[in-house]
Amino acid sequence: MRLRELQINPSTKKLEIDIMEQKGSFAIVICDGKAKITELPAYGETKIITHQGKVKRVKFDEGEEF
Repeated sequence: MRLRELQINPSTKKLEIDIMEQKGSFAIVICDGKAKITELPAYGETKIITHQGKVKRVKFDEGEEF
């Protein structure tokens, strides 16, 4: 699975992430008190699909230059 869950501190309701641990480009998606992180492809599109104000899915369309 490409999306990995991130832990939100339940007592402070804060999300802390060490960006130096991450490789390349990435996106963090937050919805309904849950946070998930995903690496972005080197070539391609990443679409975040929402419905009625909530994230429904994240779609990846990758390619490579010729």
